[in-house]
Amino acid sequence: MNRNLLLVALALFTWGIGEGAFFYFQPIYLEELGASPIAIGSILSAVGAAMAIVHIPAGHLADRIGRRRMLWAAWLFGSTSTWVMAFARSLPMFVFSMILYALTAFVMSPLNSYVTAARGKWSVARAITLISASFNAGAVLGPLLGGLIGDHFGLGKTYLFSACIFVVSTSIIFNIQHQPVEPRPSVSGGEELLKNRAYLRFLGIIFLTMFAMYIAQPLTPNFLQNQRQLSLDNIGLIFAAGSLGNVVLNLSIGRMNARRGFLLSHFSVALFALALWRGIGLPWYILGYFMLGGYRVARSLAIAQIRDLVALANMGLAYGVTETVSSTAIILVSPLAGYLYDLNPEIIYPIAIIILLGSFLANIFFIPRFSTQTLAT
Repeated sequence: MNRNLLLVALALFTWGIGEGAFFYFQPIYLEELGASPIAIGSILSAVGAAMAIVHIPAGHLADRIGRRRMLWAAWLFGSTSTWVMAFARSLPMFVFSMILYALTAFVMSPLNSYVTAARGKWSVARAITLISASFNAGAVLGPLLGGLIGDHFGLGKTYLFSACIFVVSTSIIFNIQHQPVEPRPSVSGGEELLKNRAYLRFLGIIFLTMFAMYIAQPLTPNFLQNQRQLSLDNIGLIFAAGSLGNVVLNLSIGRMNARRGFLLSHFSVALFALALWRGIGLPWYILGYFMLGGYRVARSLAIAQIRDLVALANMGLAYGVTETVSSTAIILVSPLAGYLYDLNPEIIYPIAIIILLGSFLANIFFIPRFSTQTLAT
C-alpha cells in the first residue's frame, strides 16, 4: 500500500469511529429533543435527500479543480457541522446541523476518484473496498464507545467526542499528496456520459441492484424490536456485527474480479433477508447483519466497474452520477418498505429475495454485453 492510500485509510478509520459513535443513536437523540416519530421519519428523509443532491456537482468539481481540494473541503465541512451538532440545544438547530453534516456525502465521488488514481498496481476494486473496510473498521468501535458515553454522560456528549475525533481525522487527510487534474476531452463530461450507452445501461443495473439490496433494510431495526422482541443492547450488538461484516466482506470479496464480486454480493444480501425472515434467535440475526456487508461491497464494486466505461478526465463526474443513482434508489424504496411493513412486517424479506434474484439475472444478461468496452484514456 502506498503512502497516500495509507493516509486515506487512517483518516477513514478515525472518521468511522467518530461517525459510528453518534450515527445509530440519532433517532433516539431526536426524540430526546422533542421530535415525534413522524417528525423523525421526515427529518431522516430530508437528510437522505440532502445526501443525494451533492454527488454530481462534487464529482464535476473534482474533475475541474482537483480531488485533494474536494477531500479537504469535505473533511473540514463535516468536522464543522459536527461541532455545531455538539453545541446545538434546540431541535431546529440540531436538525439544521444534521442536514449540514449530510451534505458531507459529497466526499464520495472525489474520494473514489482519488483512491482510483492513487491505487498503484492494485485493482480499482481492491483499492476502493479497502478504504470502505477501513471506515467500517472504525464503525465497529464507534457504536460501542457512543453507547458507553451516552449511558454515562448523555447522548449529546457523543457529538462532542466525535467532533474531537474528526479533528484527528482531518489532520491526517491534510497530509495526502496532490494529484494533477486530467486534460479535458474535446466534448464536455456530461455530453460524453450521455452518449455512453454502456455507462447508461449500467446505471440502470445499479439502480435495480441498490433497490433490491436496500428494500429490506429501513424497517429491520423496528422488526427486531417489535416482532422479534429484542432489547436495544442486543440490537446494538447486531449493528456491530454488521459493521464487522462490512470489513470482512470488503477485504475478501473486494479482492475478486469486480463483476464476479458484484454478483456474489447478491447472495450475501439474500442470506441477510433469509436469516431475518426464517431465523429464530440472536445468532441468526447477527449472521444476517454480518452478511449484509455485501451491500456495502456492492456499492464499492459498482464504482470499480464504472472506471472501465468512462474516460479518465470524466471519472469524478461519472462516479458522482453513479452515487446519485444509488442514493435515488434508496430514497424511493424507503416509503415502499414502510408500506409493506405496515401490511405485514415479514413480507418484506421474501419480496427482497425475489427482487434480488431478478437483479442477479439482469446483471448476468446485461453486464457481459458491455463490460469489455473500455473508454478510459
